[in-house]
Amino acid sequence: MLIGEVARRSGVSARMLRHYESLGLVRPSGRTGSGYREYGDEDIRRVFHIESLRSLGLSLREIGRALDDPGFTPAQLVGDLIDQTVARLAAETELLTRLRRIDATGPASWDDALQAVALLQALGSPSEDIRQRAALSSADEVPVPVEALVEAALDESDPHVAGALRWALARSGDGGPALLARALAAPTAEVRERAVRTLAELPGDDAADRLREALDHADPVVRGQAALALGSRGEPEVIPVLVEMIVAGRNDTDAADALGVLAVDTGTADAIAARLVARLADPATAPPARGRLTQALADVPGPAAFRALGDLTRDEDRAVSLTATYLRRLRDTPDGPDTP
Repeated sequence: MLIGEVARRSGVSARMLRHYESLGLVRPSGRTGSGYREYGDEDIRRVFHIESLRSLGLSLREIGRALDDPGFTPAQLVGDLIDQTVARLAAETELLTRLRRIDATGPASWDDALQAVALLQALGSPSEDIRQRAALSSADEVPVPVEALVEAALDESDPHVAGALRWALARSGDGGPALLARALAAPTAEVRERAVRTLAELPGDDAADRLREALDHADPVVRGQAALALGSRGEPEVIPVLVEMIVAGRNDTDAADALGVLAVDTGTADAIAARLVARLADPATAPPARGRLTQALADVPGPAAFRALGDLTRDEDRAVSLTATYLRRLRDTPDGPDTP
């Protein structure tokens, strides 16, 4: 078969076939009387083998080795090709993300595009000062896409830079709460905590809705941070979570403070006191937890909490009774009309 026919059937150009021949990859097994190259069946089969290996990303040098070395084993080479492909895809994905973020800034000129590039690079700088300045300037100089701010906030370990990023996100408009809520499912605890802390500082109903969903999260840290944030917004539905935080001794002081903030009326204050008392009476509640629950009652105004402290002055646990006696003496009044 002449070179033109081989090219037509194989899809490999005559020029490439000659290139293969110059590299010694495939040599026509014969010549016609006129001196034209003539390919036999084995030659054509080798051409198809070369093309198959090229489709895997092998170089022509690697293909020559694979076809001519009888002791060649492909396992290591294929493994290397997988690693190279994964690295290339990661690099291409990173480039695509960067281009999309620059496009999202709506650059009107090359100066705008270069400014966006510089700011995005600054957010990934190894210097905390540069990252912080980039976060603070993002609201004024270049409208950094919310995706970039969320990614930076989830990666940030420095508390000052994290605060600046949360500030920038609070001013970035829509989209932040949904991205942060998605990060609550991250496999890394640090990322989940950063996500919920950032979400807690975002204004608006969307952020509040995402925090309410987080009250049922499997991670107690996520649940607790969501409850503290919603408690500061005056939402009484978080009371059970806050009480359990006190029992567990996890941010118990903050949880008690949040309960005090929520007790804005007699009805809510009495409901909080009732839940604290119920947990105190639960046989499963350990002595240290009972002590923390007793202390939490001191921050709850109203007659129910005052009466509960009076009952606890006679508690069988001496530490609880002494604490209740001291706290009741400090209050002097039930903060309500039903003084016993």
